[in-house]
Amino acid sequence: MEIQGLEHIVEEVRADFVARDEAREQALRRSRELTRLCATAIRATHRGDREDAAELLAQADQVAEEMMEGLTPYPDLLYAGYTQDGLKELAEAHLMVALLDEQPLPSPTDLGIPPSTYLNGLCEAASELRRRCLDLLRHGETAEAERLLEVMDTVYDALMTFDFPDAVTGGLRRRVDQLRGVLERTRGDVTQALREERLLTALDRFEARLEGIDGE
Repeated sequence: MEIQGLEHIVEEVRADFVARDEAREQALRRSRELTRLCATAIRATHRGDREDAAELLAQADQVAEEMMEGLTPYPDLLYAGYTQDGLKELAEAHLMVALLDEQPLPSPTDLGIPPSTYLNGLCEAASELRRRCLDLLRHGETAEAERLLEVMDTVYDALMTFDFPDAVTGGLRRRVDQLRGVLERTRGDVTQALREERLLTALDRFEARLEGIDGE
């Protein structure tokens, strides 16, 4: 039985599906590449290699732009989980560098990232600062560790003001809860290091006084 127009409609839909599937596959590849570049940039930042980190972030920006351009005809794919995960990693990397270097934070518009994805990236950037704090404490740089702890605290306080459903924030509440745990552990580590530092300073002063007395 022949149905007028059916064959044309089927082929039209098939062509759309083929193009959509290709766009999806390219987006998946680019999202994975984006995640890899951002993770490598964060590692470079922890090593103090800012030049390498900046180059990697520039590459990541290009990949993100290509990914979003390729998905412009398909908004549903643009806001799929894997796409937003890659953009979240991009936000995290950019924001972490800015927080470490005490630079103004790039906005969601600056990065071309949806606000909810941006906030999730900001939350993860604050959590990532714990690693830097621990490195600083191992090297006795307690003043900078204190500053980063304050940065983490400030970001946490700001994110706590977003009391919206997960459908709006992209699951931000769960990440903020995780940040709270990271923040409290970091606060404990920094507090312990400061106590030890003060104790050592007091012991040094006491020893100096004893030496002074012995020398009289």
